[in-house]
Amino acid sequence: MELVFATGNSHKLQEAQLILGSRIPELTLLPHDGSEPIESGSSFLENALIKARAAFEATKKPAFADDSGISVEIMGGAPGIFSAIWSGTRSDKTNRELLLAQLKDIPQEHRQAAFVCTIALVEEDSETSFTGIWPGQIALSSTGDGGFGYDPVFIPEGFEVSAAELEPEVKSSFSHRALAMQQLADFLKQR
Repeated sequence: MELVFATGNSHKLQEAQLILGSRIPELTLLPHDGSEPIESGSSFLENALIKARAAFEATKKPAFADDSGISVEIMGGAPGIFSAIWSGTRSDKTNRELLLAQLKDIPQEHRQAAFVCTIALVEEDSETSFTGIWPGQIALSSTGDGGFGYDPVFIPEGFEVSAAELEPEVKSSFSHRALAMQQLADFLKQR
């Protein structure tokens, strides 16, 4: 089975290969990093669909895309769909620094957050979506050098270290992307 993953993000591709490959060994994951369409949606689902539809049209093969970000409760869910460009740049470090600065006077008990990932699968005659939510809180400072994005400032529920300090195998069992991809894998295996 071949499946196109519409992403230019090598970290996401590695996670997808680890998660989906362990559940569906016969799956061949084809990266599609062609020119990304403008993510003009107002939700994770709308943006994932925009990217998955574009990859399907370009390849004529079943394609999926994800849209993900961090949602901070006290900030009304922001950065949300704007997580990748929160600071006005695509710099993970600058985005994290801005988020920490915005929360500097907020005590730890009010720093609840969740990573959210929505995957859209587009096929010839159907569109399906899957969502994973990984609850936790925003740390007081950045720690760890693993992972990417907001991982160094996110402490997952049930852990005392940041997501950037977790082993990739542990993260790929609990993360928002892992949860959404596990749903995708279960859906594909039922066919």
